[in-house]
Amino acid sequence: MIPRGRFAPSPTGFVHLGNAWSFLCAWLGIRSTRGDLILRIEDVDVIRSRSEYTLSLQEDMRWLGLDWDYGPDSPLRSDLGSCVQSRRLEYYASCVRRLEALGLVYPCFCSRRELRSIAAAPQLGDMAGDWNYPGTCRSMSVEERKKRLDRGDRHSLRLRFQEERKKYLEFEDLCQGRHILTMGEAGGDFALRRSDGVYAYQLAVVMDDIAMGVNQVVRGLDIVESVPRQGFLYDCFGAEPPRYAHVPLMLDHEGCRLAKRHGSISLRALREDGVRPERIVGFLAWWSGLRERCEPCSPWDLLEGFSFGRIRRDAPWLPANIGDILRSGT
Repeated sequence: MIPRGRFAPSPTGFVHLGNAWSFLCAWLGIRSTRGDLILRIEDVDVIRSRSEYTLSLQEDMRWLGLDWDYGPDSPLRSDLGSCVQSRRLEYYASCVRRLEALGLVYPCFCSRRELRSIAAAPQLGDMAGDWNYPGTCRSMSVEERKKRLDRGDRHSLRLRFQEERKKYLEFEDLCQGRHILTMGEAGGDFALRRSDGVYAYQLAVVMDDIAMGVNQVVRGLDIVESVPRQGFLYDCFGAEPPRYAHVPLMLDHEGCRLAKRHGSISLRALREDGVRPERIVGFLAWWSGLRERCEPCSPWDLLEGFSFGRIRRDAPWLPANIGDILRSGT
């Protein structure tokens, strides 16, 4: 089987160093095995997504030296379909209907405020977009459910997570090694479609990976709790889960994950200030343990001997002046 991976950015802001790190890992994982790489734009949340960010992220990735075999600017391939999620909404709707036919979907009338107050654990990562759900609406009577639907109460759609399918709680991660998650960490029943009609991350990403034949997924360690949920979805559709590589997160000087607020170290800002892409790639290679010294290099220079096992799991926090360091070249 030919390895096939994907970049899957959400166009809700400019690409920063943390995004660049994930993109570089995904690129190295596939190019080192001579596989195929897809650029998929995850703009299913059309309210937060902006077209200028879609164009900017493609420019930034090419500037960094990363390429892909299929993306939003590629000729349409019938075997893959569109790689822009906002054009795949009917496909997601058909997937939900298939799950409904299996008796695995039910409406949930809990508001986000209610979920925050009753959840047994905090949110499972920004991308997961959900809380550890206690099953409040799972056992609602047929009569009560019909009454609330008939009067038009706002609701999401949840998937019944069947706890007996325990094999997806243990898996071998390409970067982290053997990983074991408890049912509590898996989060219980999870949303397929939000109450505002937006299809949830868990559903969209799995359905797209299945349809596109993705068999290697590289992403941040904060998404690792999604594996059991997504494994259950793969099982529902009779598909084999991909190999996962959950890479360490890039944290700022206070130990917080990089986010859109770190505008000064966006690739766009660094590029406009004259920072060369080789300096950024060289820094990422040194920071992650792929190279012993912080020297400029291109992504292609890192291919020989690459393996996810070489990435250190205890990557250091970024210094507070990392933007200045990259700009000064010291």
